[in-house]
Amino acid sequence: MTSYKVLDVNDDLPIRTKGEVHSGKVRSVYWLTDDDSARLIKEKSYKVPAGTELAIMVISDRISAFDCIWQGENGLNGVPGKGIALNSVAAHWFKLFDKAGLAGNHIVDIPHPYVWIVRKASTVKVEAIARQYITGSMWRDYAKGVRNFCGIDLPEGLKANQKLDNVLITPSTKGIIESIADIPAVDDVNITQANITNNLDVFNFKSADDVTKYEKLLVEGFKLISDELAKLAQIFVDTKFEFGYVEDLNGTQQLIYIDEVGTPDSSRIWDEASYREGKIVENSKEGFRQLLINNVPESDVLLNKDRMGEREQLAKDYILPESVMLEVSNTYVGIASKIVGKEIVIPEDPRKEVIAILDNDYGLIVKK
Repeated sequence: MTSYKVLDVNDDLPIRTKGEVHSGKVRSVYWLTDDDSARLIKEKSYKVPAGTELAIMVISDRISAFDCIWQGENGLNGVPGKGIALNSVAAHWFKLFDKAGLAGNHIVDIPHPYVWIVRKASTVKVEAIARQYITGSMWRDYAKGVRNFCGIDLPEGLKANQKLDNVLITPSTKGIIESIADIPAVDDVNITQANITNNLDVFNFKSADDVTKYEKLLVEGFKLISDELAKLAQIFVDTKFEFGYVEDLNGTQQLIYIDEVGTPDSSRIWDEASYREGKIVENSKEGFRQLLINNVPESDVLLNKDRMGEREQLAKDYILPESVMLEVSNTYVGIASKIVGKEIVIPEDPRKEVIAILDNDYGLIVKK
């Protein structure tokens, strides 16, 4: 039996909330009562307007790929240290964004490495994707003859994994958009800048200037992370950012970064020395995706969205060896430790630690 305890279930913590817990593939969000939000803003001197809604965001160690959650043997239904690695990396980049004078973010406090306290934001319905290399799904489409990506024409003669001349912005929908004729009503569909600027309300942008601003923040954030990773002999290949609006202390609407940035989950990161030798060594979730593609009975089930039912059943039935989960753990914890400049320590019992801190230091745990 494994000696690791992973935080695989993160939506049943005894946190006092208003309404239902929102549980995503990796993070669960507990919206605090208005009284608790007001109390913490005052007690902790958070720099947000009075009346701001706060939430506890708890990350899990679950691993998702191809829109499914995967599990390991011996009850290891998560990757040890994955949650803390993602949170640590994202918080590190957010700090550097602040220092560089880029936009702010939604985190107001970090009580524990698995936990953020965040403020409510009005989410922009765009997955902001930036690419510096042609690889993955983009390369697969290019190899089939596609040359236009999100309204941008690529030249002939590109090779797999080649560096592009400029950072390419290839946005997709966040959630289902039903009111635009040329956008299919399914999640995660490629869109153009014109789609967004012609339908500002649908994508929840306040102005056309803010569309320009999100692109600027995306490219500037990408460049900052890319430059920092280069110092670690790592290549920032592509990534996904998300944005939203909040009110500042003066009541002005501000466009900020939300969710996570520059993590091994939301980005591809390659080892530079290997790339120079013509090999791709992934220091991100892409390595896990490739492992699944190469080991499941039929890889088309993972790659073909028309076979989603079969894919979901496969993910339920397919048990990964413990050694694979630990190998993925080494990838996440290893790259995170490099990025933040200190060793990521995996807690012995993350769930117990989280409850204790939220009880003793924040007064948010419901007593039985």
